[in-house]
Amino acid sequence: MAAINFDVELRRAGAHATGGWRRVLFLAQRHVLGAAGLMIMTLFVFTVIFADFIARYDPLSVDSAHALMRPSLAHWMGTDSFGRDVFSRIIHGARISLAVGIGSTALGGTIGVIVGLTSGYLSGWVDLVFQRVSDILQALPLLVLALIMTAALGPSLPNVILAIAIPLIPTVSRVTRANTLALREQPFVEAAKSIGMSEVRIALRHVLPNTLAPLIVLVTAQLGSTILTEASLSFLGLGIPEPYPSWGRMLSESAAEYVRTAPWLVIFPGIAISLAVFGANLFGDALRDILDPRQRG
Repeated sequence: MAAINFDVELRRAGAHATGGWRRVLFLAQRHVLGAAGLMIMTLFVFTVIFADFIARYDPLSVDSAHALMRPSLAHWMGTDSFGRDVFSRIIHGARISLAVGIGSTALGGTIGVIVGLTSGYLSGWVDLVFQRVSDILQALPLLVLALIMTAALGPSLPNVILAIAIPLIPTVSRVTRANTLALREQPFVEAAKSIGMSEVRIALRHVLPNTLAPLIVLVTAQLGSTILTEASLSFLGLGIPEPYPSWGRMLSESAAEYVRTAPWLVIFPGIAISLAVFGANLFGDALRDILDPRQRG
C-alpha cells in the first residue's frame, strides 16, 4: 500500500503550498464543487447549532388565527395549516435530519468496520458467515429494509437511526474487508508477526489505519443517502412522529392537500432536502478525488 504524501502531490499539481491554510485554499480552488458542498454542509451545521437563536418562533407553537399565511416579513416562509412558522420548523428540522444522517452513518460505519476487519483478517469460516449475512442484507435496497424495520420497531428517532444504520453495515464491511484482505499480505504485517505482536494489535494498529481513507469517502457519500432515506420514511409516516418537525413529514402533510393553494409548504422543505443531499454528495465526491489515489488522473 502506497502512502500519500500530500506535499509532493500538491507540488506536482503546480501548487507551492507550504502552510495548512494554503493547502486548503489550493484544494478548494481545484475542487470548486467540493468546496461548495462543504460550505453547504457547514451552513447546515451552523444552523443546527444556533437553531434556537435563528428561528423566530417556536416550531411547535400552534396559532390557528394565522394558518396558511403567505410568506411575508412576519413569516419569511409562511405558515402551515396549524399556524406554525415554516421557517422555524425547517431550521429545527435540520437538527433531526443531521442527527439521523450522522447518527446512522456513524453507527452503521462503526459496526461495518468491525465486521469487515474481523472478516477479512481472520478469514475462514468467520469470513464465510459474515459474507453470507451481508449478502442477505444487500439483497434488499436501503429504503425497503429501512421501511421494514421502522414498521416493526415503530416511528421514533432512535428507531429511525437504527433502521437506516443496519442496511449500511454490509456496504461498509465489504469495503473494509477488501482492503483488509490486501493489507494482511503486506510485508509490514509479516514483520509485526515476526516480532511477536498480537493479531488484535496488528489489526487495530497497522491494518485499520490504512483502510480509513476509502472509509471516509464512503461514509461521507452515504450521508446524503441517509438524509434522503429519513425524509422518505417521514413522508410515508414511518419516520419522526409529530409534533417534531421533519422535512419529509412537512412534505407529506402538505403535498396532497395544499400543493396548489399553499405551494410554499412544499417548495421550502423540498429545497432544504435537496440542498442537504446535494451538499453531502458534492463534498463526498471531492473527498474521493483527494483521498483515493486511484481517482487521480
